[in-house]
Amino acid sequence: MKKYLLLSLILILGYASKAQTPNNYQPFSFDFYQKLNRQVYDVNSRFHSSFKSYYQDDSLLKSAVDSFYNYGTDTLKRSWVHRKLFNEHLLEIKKEDYTFYADFLPDFQIGYDRARSSNIWTNTRGYQFGGTIGSKFSFYTSGYENQAKFPQYIQNFVNANGIIPSQVNDKFGPGRDIKDWAYATAILSYTPIKYVNITLGQDKNFIGDGYRSVLLSDVAANYPFFKLTGTLGNVKYMSMWAQFQDLKSPQFSYDNGYRKKWGVFHYLDWNVTNRLSLGFFDSVIWQDADSTGKRGFDLSYVNPLIFLRPVEGQNGSPDNALIGFSVKYELFKNLAVYGQVAIDEFTIKEVFAGNGYWANKFAYQIGIKGFDAFKIKSLNYLLEYNTARPYTYSQRNSLLNYGHYNQPLAHLYGANFKEFVTICNYAYKRIDLMGKLNLAKYGLDGTNDNYGKDIFKSYNTRNSNYGNYTAQGIGTTLTFLEGKIGYLINPNYNLRLEIGGVIRSEKNTVFNNNTGIISLGIRSTFRNLYTDF
Repeated sequence: MKKYLLLSLILILGYASKAQTPNNYQPFSFDFYQKLNRQVYDVNSRFHSSFKSYYQDDSLLKSAVDSFYNYGTDTLKRSWVHRKLFNEHLLEIKKEDYTFYADFLPDFQIGYDRARSSNIWTNTRGYQFGGTIGSKFSFYTSGYENQAKFPQYIQNFVNANGIIPSQVNDKFGPGRDIKDWAYATAILSYTPIKYVNITLGQDKNFIGDGYRSVLLSDVAANYPFFKLTGTLGNVKYMSMWAQFQDLKSPQFSYDNGYRKKWGVFHYLDWNVTNRLSLGFFDSVIWQDADSTGKRGFDLSYVNPLIFLRPVEGQNGSPDNALIGFSVKYELFKNLAVYGQVAIDEFTIKEVFAGNGYWANKFAYQIGIKGFDAFKIKSLNYLLEYNTARPYTYSQRNSLLNYGHYNQPLAHLYGANFKEFVTICNYAYKRIDLMGKLNLAKYGLDGTNDNYGKDIFKSYNTRNSNYGNYTAQGIGTTLTFLEGKIGYLINPNYNLRLEIGGVIRSEKNTVFNNNTGIISLGIRSTFRNLYTDF
């Protein structure tokens, strides 16, 4: 009853309050987030940088976002074709009580993959539309119809996992050389008062300041969620409830579709000073049903303020609980250091024993990022180290693990890995340059082995209780070097001409896979699609 009274009070206050600027949702790519570093990591402000997606009309970001969207506009009279091609949404309406925009989103690429000794291509036709209603409500949706002939390493991933990386399932399975898939996103955002936002979505979320996240990332496919976000002074707090799908577990029937599981997430970000921010995270994953019956959504996890671990214990500890911490410190006016720790499970006496106990499961991240490097305006950079011990994020079965749609909810590599990644990008007028280097070491499984990298395997099938170490198993090294040059055609939906190249090497004692890839295309949208594995 108290929850309903609180919600009613929020709604009443929302209608009674003065007009607020709606939190106008717009998905941004990592490259675009880098363009906002000067505003986000300003030592004279206290921006909650670890919450993503950002809202484009946040007061701190608005001028930077607007300057990007309005780049190239001037007072000269331009033709309708010129304006639509270079400066405006395809369809745009701005009224006093509502706004609306719509765009066609192409992603047409051609290229060559040396490993396949053949051409590769992508044919994506997409759309987006969004807008605001009144001063408190905004909406956004996008959809994509796709066909592609992938590079060999991505083709192998799709055939093995049945999904397109960071997207959805392959419609026709591993028997076809050309892959076909479609997916959509949708967001409804309501801000009754300036302190509270309510979001209903089919999309992704990201927590952290880095390129990767060991807490919650946007690697996996879209999922439905309901999110409450509150801001009061220097504290920002998020509660989110989400439903995920497990493609590994056998379906009960065709009518029931893929097996479901639920997740609840809490994250509090506290700006202690202008330079220092601390974050506190917890989550619980539980399965929707098993062969004995349907559990469904557990009302024990409804309260947005409660600590999740005691509730999980009160339920008999059948679920998968994860806790984590984050920190950010703006060391100089143009450089910030950041880090995260995720604790899945551990035993104190085993941690200090140093004997490689399997259940000491944790991951961490440390990195630095900055802008205007070497006093060159708009030269942004990031250096980051990530690692996760074997069996981190895994559980008794895949219906309880920290994954969704055959990909992790945290780091792209799952567990049992070490990774260093550095990214540099530079923008000058309509020209964008990006370079990225990934160096990783991880342990793969042999036949009938489980060394802890694949989080979808049950940890009950582990090879050993003791003597475990990071990158155990078939020791594999990955080198992934990527570069892109883009020319921005229309900033409103990131339409650009882009040429890119990849040099990739993955090798161990079993195989040595090397390739070089070059591609050229006309691309749009701000999506994050991860292929650096």
